[in-house]
Order: sequence, then structure tokens, then C-alpha cells
Amino acid sequence: MRKPAGQPDRVLLVILSIIGVLVVASLAAIFVRGQPEPLSEDTPAGVVQRYTAAVLDGDESTAEGYLAGQRGRPGLPCGPADRPPAEGLRVTLVSTTERADSADVRVAIAMSDGAGPFGSPVYETEDVFDLIKVGDKWLVQTAPWQLTICPAAGVKP
Repeated sequence: MRKPAGQPDRVLLVILSIIGVLVVASLAAIFVRGQPEPLSEDTPAGVVQRYTAAVLDGDESTAEGYLAGQRGRPGLPCGPADRPPAEGLRVTLVSTTERADSADVRVAIAMSDGAGPFGSPVYETEDVFDLIKVGDKWLVQTAPWQLTICPAAGVKP
């Protein structure tokens, strides 16, 4: 039996409805997901998470509160012009190695430098934050160059 012209195919409508529901569910998951859970500030990973968030937010005075002694990496250029734009950075925790008075927090840093003709090119690398324990606080001793800040004028490292 032939269908009259102009009547939609029920199977096609069901398939299109399923696709629509999947698209809406995907968008809801993306927008509802929000920020990652904050880690404890008394752990090396928690300090790195807060330091990184402050740097990416442009709040260098808060970020400096998580630094110890020498800022950044000795011998490397330092300054806002040397860092990639914050909106193009994504930092993910890879691992933490904690010792009695020092710790290494390995992170994956993904950098996107705008939209290309086939989408946004992304470069990902791993790097390490070195932390030391001063009293009962963990402080960042060195940071990856993408997240290095310079001390404010008049502040001695």
C-alpha cells in the first residue's frame, strides 16, 4: 500500500525526535556541569587548583599568596605578555607526588589559539608545579611558564 504524498513517515519522525532529545540532553549536560569540585586547600593539588584559578581569572594578588620565594621559573621571561590568553587555557590534574616537605603536581595544559578553518587547534602538554611545605601550608615554588606570574612591584621574591 502506498502512502499519500505529503504525509510524513512515522519512522523518520521518531528518528528526528530521538536526535532532538539527544541534542537537548547534551547541551543541558554541558551547561549544568559547572566548575570542578574544589580540592582541599591543605593539599598540594588544592593549592595548585586555587593558584591556577586565580591566574586564569587575572587575580595575581591572590595567586601571589600561594607563592613561595622565587617566583615562576628562574631564568625564564616573566610577564603577562609571555603567557597565552587565559580563555585559551584548560588545566587538568594528572598526578600528585607528595613528600614530607615538597610535592610535585603534574598537570596537563591544553592551549587553544583561536578558530581555524577546521575548528580550533589545540596543543596539549604536561608540566609540573613544584611545591614546598612552609609550616603547615603548601606553597608553589615553580609553575609552568603558561601560569607563571611576576611579583608585584616592590615585592621581593
